[in-house]
Amino acid sequence: MADSLRRLINNESCRILQEKLENWYKDYHINSCDQNLNRCCEIIEMNSMIQGQLFTILNQTAREGGHYAGVETIKSRLLPWLGTCFSSTTSGRPFETSLSLIQESIEKERQLREFASTRKHEIQQLEKELNSTHLQLNLVQQDLAEAQMALEDTKTKSATTLLAAEDEIVHLKAALKASQAQEESALRNLDRLNDYEQQVQILKDEITILGAQKSVLHSRLARSRSPSPRPCRSRSPSPLPLRSCSPGRARLTNAARHAHLVARFSDIYAQERLDAQTLLRTYIDDLEIVQRIIYVAAVESFHAAKMAFRQFKMRVRKTLSLTHSGPESLEDTVLDYIVRHEDLYDVQASVNEVIRAMNINPKISFPPEVDFIMISSLVRELCRVAFSMQTLVPPLDIAFGADGELFNESKYRRSYDSDFTAPLVVYHVWPALMENDSIIVKGEAVSKRGALWSRRSRSKSRSRSRSMSPILSHSASPSRTLLPRSRSPSPIRSGSPRDTVASTYGFSFTFPSSL
Repeated sequence: MADSLRRLINNESCRILQEKLENWYKDYHINSCDQNLNRCCEIIEMNSMIQGQLFTILNQTAREGGHYAGVETIKSRLLPWLGTCFSSTTSGRPFETSLSLIQESIEKERQLREFASTRKHEIQQLEKELNSTHLQLNLVQQDLAEAQMALEDTKTKSATTLLAAEDEIVHLKAALKASQAQEESALRNLDRLNDYEQQVQILKDEITILGAQKSVLHSRLARSRSPSPRPCRSRSPSPLPLRSCSPGRARLTNAARHAHLVARFSDIYAQERLDAQTLLRTYIDDLEIVQRIIYVAAVESFHAAKMAFRQFKMRVRKTLSLTHSGPESLEDTVLDYIVRHEDLYDVQASVNEVIRAMNINPKISFPPEVDFIMISSLVRELCRVAFSMQTLVPPLDIAFGADGELFNESKYRRSYDSDFTAPLVVYHVWPALMENDSIIVKGEAVSKRGALWSRRSRSKSRSRSRSMSPILSHSASPSRTLLPRSRSPSPIRSGSPRDTVASTYGFSFTFPSSL
């Protein structure tokens, strides 16, 4: 009996029966009726096999106990159970109930078959869609792989190109630095060469002057040593040898210097004039007085620069006339020397002359705490430009302007606060630049109706609030002490009304001796 029980345990029939029951329960609604009946039959067969083995074990157990062992247990448990099972199968439900149950089972089986077929069809559709999705996914993965390969290739090419470009940039930078160094070296050498040439030219000029002085001294020494004058043989005057009039440095650079000076004159109007105007407005509220001061400064600067140029030119001509023997004419040589040595121009003397003339000008007034020395930077630049303009051929000059003159559109442009219908000029803001008789840069003027006569009536009763002595105004520092202004030694200009107008506007008249 123990061996039979061990075999029953080892066969695991009960566990297999339990698994079959669980699987049947899970797949009951999916399986067809035949499949469910087959499952049920299989389970009944397995159950009958297990029951047969159990009855065999029951028989062996009862046999081991003897004829009367276990009788009570069989009577109380086995026999009533067997009777209940057989009686339930024979005296069960009526036939109609069984038929209805069969019909319900058939209907449920049909519904299950339809449901199973529908589910099967849906599963097939889902499988088809899944397959198509798998195909599309494979295509997308292939495209992605190709794109990644192309991207890697592009990255490789880009990296190679970038490395080549970086190498080229490094080479170009090195070449640029080398070229910049060469250019700087060449510029330094050129500056040194220009300095050497200028020094050589200065030394040559000094040697020429010293040679001329030496020859003059030798001739004087020879005349002083001779006891009697030598008889001079009469010689027929021979004509001077013809010299080739080749253009000098001044004429070769005339066009470039002309353009540069015209542009510099315009820059002074646009920058330095506005700076001086802003500086004066901090002390003087009247814009007209400020603009008149700047205009008078410009006129006086040109006048002082022209006077300084005439004196400088006379000194150079006197010095070079002793030893001049070159192919150029004396005037060209003098002009070349002035162009090369413009740094010898004493611009500070001209600035002092301009400030001295402004201090005695009756058309401008200012508070006593204000000094015209504050606009000396503007005056200095104007003097330099005016001096350089005198070296041009033909020279440049500013146009004459007087209060109350008829407004000329080709000569001036009106300021923003002007009356554009007024025919007369009230006062000038900036002078016009002329070459011979043609205007090359327009000036600026203010025109208003009726303002000229009211200003004249007010100017008669207005007195200056500042001392007329320029020496007192500059006595604070020795470097700014100015001497009284020296005018031209012409006797015609002293004490006449024409001299007052000429000194006011910076021009000179030439009158016949009969006047």
